[in-house]
Amino acid sequence: MDSSGLVRGAPQTGHPLVAAAVDAGARTAFTLSGAHIFPLYDAALRGEPTLRLIDVRHEASAVFAAEAVGKLTRTPGFAMLTAGPGVTNALSPITQAHFSGAPLVVLGGRAAQLSWGRGSLQELDQPPLFASVTKSAATITDPALARAALTGAFAVAGAAHRGPVFLDIPLDLVFHPEVPQSGGAESVAGAESLSGAGAESSRQPDPEAIAEIARLLRQARRPVLVLGSDVWADGAETAALGVAEQLDIPVITNGMGRGIVPRGHRLLATKARRLALGKADLVIVAGTPLDFRLGYGAFGPGGTARVVHLADTQEQVCRHRGLAGAAYGSLGVILAAIREASTPGSWREWTTRVAGEAAAGAARDAELMRAGGDRINPARVYGELAPRLADDAVVIGDGGDFVSWAGKLVEPARPGCWLDPGPFGCLGAGLGAAIGARTARPDSQIVLLLGDGAAGMSLMDLDTLVRHQLPAVIVVGNNSAWGLEKHPMRALYGYDALADLGERTAYDAIARALGGAGETVERPEHLGAALDRAFAAGVPYLVNVITDTDAAYPRSTSGI
Repeated sequence: MDSSGLVRGAPQTGHPLVAAAVDAGARTAFTLSGAHIFPLYDAALRGEPTLRLIDVRHEASAVFAAEAVGKLTRTPGFAMLTAGPGVTNALSPITQAHFSGAPLVVLGGRAAQLSWGRGSLQELDQPPLFASVTKSAATITDPALARAALTGAFAVAGAAHRGPVFLDIPLDLVFHPEVPQSGGAESVAGAESLSGAGAESSRQPDPEAIAEIARLLRQARRPVLVLGSDVWADGAETAALGVAEQLDIPVITNGMGRGIVPRGHRLLATKARRLALGKADLVIVAGTPLDFRLGYGAFGPGGTARVVHLADTQEQVCRHRGLAGAAYGSLGVILAAIREASTPGSWREWTTRVAGEAAAGAARDAELMRAGGDRINPARVYGELAPRLADDAVVIGDGGDFVSWAGKLVEPARPGCWLDPGPFGCLGAGLGAAIGARTARPDSQIVLLLGDGAAGMSLMDLDTLVRHQLPAVIVVGNNSAWGLEKHPMRALYGYDALADLGERTAYDAIARALGGAGETVERPEHLGAALDRAFAAGVPYLVNVITDTDAAYPRSTSGI
């Protein structure tokens, strides 16, 4: 070993960090090659146990892939990154996982401890960069504690409320995992938060809180149930559908909660969202924050509706507005307890009214989805795509206007089949999410919906899909603009600036150059056949759809 901490000589096999990751449930590590973590690659490929490695073209895609695995499997996804820029490239995807409540473990390389303080290559104290957007961020400074630290990281990331954990390990220690250092437990900075002890303590809800929610339901005349990502993450989807059906309550879903009440269900009120949330007198929000997506919880006429918040931990219960009731703990237990304690109220007329509005909304959407003409309305893309989606298809959204149309028009048939950036709204997540989704769901359709702006942030990782033989259907809504900025700027200023992209860019040619396949579609009547070819291809296939720049998504400013 020289002064940089780099080992000269034969590679090693087996490594406590790889063993810890596999024992914790990781089956794939997403990465981009870097010398700071070479021993982990060697152990993953030749050691016992082995760990599948998928290398990407940008570290952000590695973490977005691991985040997707965490969301889809409900166990922490795993990424390994080299030091310095390799780690700092992970800041946005780790932050997205933080806001989405996605279980994720990121292990980073770090400049050698032996030469620390002398200005070695990529010497940076990395954990403080992640302190505000992780459940824990720490450095392993004693190899004897490395395995326990990573085991604890997986436990913490996967425990409610779920989220990312970051660990790094110095170059000299990752190459010499068998050499103990002095320092004891304090040799893992933040070791107390990574022990895994107590990570899943009792999550039984307060019975009095359940009784109060049942009382509020008895008093309600226009109740609505909102189901979000944490309902899926907590394994509470069956309990959620059960309480909705027994109590006959209209339901609105968001995030990974989409599909809990499947498309076509009589209680699914997403297409009557404005009526349901605008006229409700009681809104029970489960597993999602009362953030901008829900108008900050100002429901009902003049914001007068009573609000109940159900969360997986006490820290997630809303604090910015007054609540009529709240419960926290296991969401499955909470929802089952509410079902047991409640009886259907006198709101049949309300449920019928909301269902009628949802049916009318579906009819309006169906008309949009049949749009013809010389230019392709984004809604027509989804009119052709929706009937081609299998019930277990994983649909990934990465874009502004184009993906907003998808959120309006594509309803999943099952839970755990919709991926979007969540409340952080980070563009560029799509290719990584497609990589992760294909590894997590090898037998499902994987469909990535890209705005042309988002495509520019990560399209090079189509190469990763090709190299690792991970087929996916990629649909680019190409309106030659940053549509999410272009139209609002026009409305504000009467003109737009910095919102135009290259006209009719041939993104499908990029896909072919990287070893995939694809085509450009310019006429509505050609969409269906192009999508059929994409699904049948068995390779990464990009359908570059030239859409109408002026067909802006109709946005509400209320958040409702």
